[in-house]
Amino acid sequence: MKQGLQLLDYVVFFIYFIAVSSYGFWIYKKKSSKETSSTDYFLAEGSLTFWAIGASLIASNISAEHFIGMSGSGFAIGLAIASYEWMAAATLVVVAVFFVPIYLKNKIYTMPQFLRQRYNPVVATTMAVFWLLLYVFVNLTSILYLGALALEVTAGIDFTWAIAALAVFAIIITVGGMKVIGYTDVVQVVVLIAGGLVTTYLAMDLVAKQFGNPNIFSAFGTLKAQAEPHFHMILKKDNPYYKDLPGLSVIIGAMWINNLNYFGCNQYIIQRTLGASLPTARKGLLFAAGLKLIIPIIVVIPGIAAYVLFQNGMFQTEMLDVNGVVKPDHAYPVLLDLLPSGLKGMAFAALTAAIVASLAGKANSISTIFTLDIYREYIKPDASEKHLIRVGRYAIWTSMGIAALIAPQLRVLEQAYQFIQEYSSFITPGVFAIFFLGFFWKRTTGNAALVAALLTIPLSTAFKFWYEEIPFLNRMGIIFLILVAVIIVLTLLDPKSKNNPKGLEIDRSMFKVSTGFMITSILIFGILGALYTVFW
Repeated sequence: MKQGLQLLDYVVFFIYFIAVSSYGFWIYKKKSSKETSSTDYFLAEGSLTFWAIGASLIASNISAEHFIGMSGSGFAIGLAIASYEWMAAATLVVVAVFFVPIYLKNKIYTMPQFLRQRYNPVVATTMAVFWLLLYVFVNLTSILYLGALALEVTAGIDFTWAIAALAVFAIIITVGGMKVIGYTDVVQVVVLIAGGLVTTYLAMDLVAKQFGNPNIFSAFGTLKAQAEPHFHMILKKDNPYYKDLPGLSVIIGAMWINNLNYFGCNQYIIQRTLGASLPTARKGLLFAAGLKLIIPIIVVIPGIAAYVLFQNGMFQTEMLDVNGVVKPDHAYPVLLDLLPSGLKGMAFAALTAAIVASLAGKANSISTIFTLDIYREYIKPDASEKHLIRVGRYAIWTSMGIAALIAPQLRVLEQAYQFIQEYSSFITPGVFAIFFLGFFWKRTTGNAALVAALLTIPLSTAFKFWYEEIPFLNRMGIIFLILVAVIIVLTLLDPKSKNNPKGLEIDRSMFKVSTGFMITSILIFGILGALYTVFW
């Protein structure tokens, strides 16, 4: 087995890099002939098609943790980890029907702006500062760290050089604004899916050869027969991974809170729809939902295939760490290293596309919140449009530079991704409670929302250390219900809440959907139902 990239792989990767950069520059020059406003720069107002919105959302969402982490989970847990992707497809439909119309009707451009308009400046600024700190010091830094680590493991690239290269590549894409990000993400998604399918094909071809199957399609049956427990979607309490995926909570419990917050109340994700018309935004989210259904094929199935091959005698050394312990996260890099020259370069480009698209999307969100919710509100309210765009670019460079400096420090963490996900999600119950009641209960007051925001982390910490036996998702659901109760009680105790003027403009007609949307949604839910029925 030849480890690392060969000359042909570098040629393939170089073609990908030139294609994405050139296309981004062409989009930038094409759109820069006319005066650009700040909302056009940050949101690509009216410029993104539905397929660009959907592709950009997926490209920003999928990163190194999917290729490396979810493949590793496929090796260890099995297809149940695909619930994160398949439930996300259902969540995107709900967001398209109920969340996006509220944002667009009330001309919301950022999540802090929503909080300012719905509650008050204190809630908005508090959350804006918190989001900036979280996005820069946790999310952007972790994407850069995990991305560089993935490139180091799969291609043998020096970790420091990998960080620098990913940061520069992402800046090239990001400084052109959301239009450039949106349309280059289409190319990134094509590369991401094509490269991922190449690795899946290799994995299934190895299974076919190992077990004497005539083709890769018949190898799927062998995969299920050889690893039958790995195809259970609902884990029982005696499963060692039950705390990660606690049974029915995955499909009817707190997974909904986690996903609705991530896809519906997260600047990083929802920003792509805020500059579009309602029909275009909804179509984009449906397109993203459709892509979500196929993501497990390119990230989970290879992990399960690696498990079957390992159990049958292959990769006995490659799957071990320095202490001789089996490391599930080695599954994807091991498979990637088996690809022939050229195809390995394509798969490497897919991994890089996922990382760079996520970095660009996160950096743009950081720039948008800082410029529109901090700089324009408190530092220079009379700033011109050109000045705001320039400040936005400075914010991109600064945040990426900070992340590049901090990322190497994450090496001290034994399991960086799990640690970051566990503790950054401590705010999820509070944020979603504030948004959910802010959407649908006009009486909710700013003081009640602020108390919930301040209680989220202490409550999450207390439950984490006092009730360790409670699965992560269940704990999130319990805290969400507690915070909703707190908000309701504090609001009812406030006599001013009866005449709260901060309600948003909402009417039932906003939530009506077209026949095409309804048919597509039914199809998505039908596919999800069939998948869970087959693998129950």
